Amino acid sequence: MAVVEYQVEDHIAMITLNRPEARNAISPEVAVRLAQAWERVRDDDNVRAAIVTGTGSAFCAGADLGQLIPLRTGARQPENEWDRQILDTPGLTSRAILRNFDAEKPVIAAINGHAIAGGMELVQGTDIRVSAPAARFGVQEVKWAIFPAGGSTVRLPRQLPYSKAMELLLTGDLISAEEALALGFLNYVVPAEALMAKSMDIARKIAANGPLAVKAIRQSARACLGRPEEEGLRMELTYANPVFDPWCRDT
Repeated sequence: MAVVEYQVEDHIAMITLNRPEARNAISPEVAVRLAQAWERVRDDDNVRAAIVTGTGSAFCAGADLGQLIPLRTGARQPENEWDRQILDTPGLTSRAILRNFDAEKPVIAAINGHAIAGGMELVQGTDIRVSAPAARFGVQEVKWAIFPAGGSTVRLPRQLPYSKAMELLLTGDLISAEEALALGFLNYVVPAEALMAKSMDIARKIAANGPLAVKAIRQSARACLGRPEEEGLRMELTYANPVFDPWCRDT
């Protein structure tokens, strides 16, 4: 079985992390295949939305540090093509968790279990989030004396109240799905057996809408986030105008 499964149905790409014996931790192979999956989402005009989920009891436990750190420090020599790609392609692991890669389509996280460290950072890179009740969320890197460099110090204070974001970043504590929902980090918490149905329902609604409008709305919302209102309104038109017919453009 592939460690990252990819399939497309009804204009929806389904990406599944499939390393349950390691809580879907991101090994070199997972990183390469996940980055490739996001490229397929971006480049396939037939794909209008994507869902990312995990198998087993965890969504993603973050990077497989036992494999990645020795590889990057030289303590472990590359053993296969996945190791070599990690070393030869700067930023590949970051792209896998959507830190510095935009899939350009709406991404829904169907969070089947714990999302920790890099798994939590992958969730932060998505647009809509549906979780099972048993999931827990946190960036625990500080407990291991390392930096959460997958985007958490930038994204988390934007996606949570500042003080709560700082508590999570500085303590490494976990929060429950219900608390994450109350904080606005999640859209829905549903029974585990309803997780994929709810996620697919949202994806189908998105896929039924005009793809150019969906793409432009998402790009505008992301690009304008945090900018002064006047600047944001100007930027909005750069995304809105191409969607309208030329005679309807507001310039």
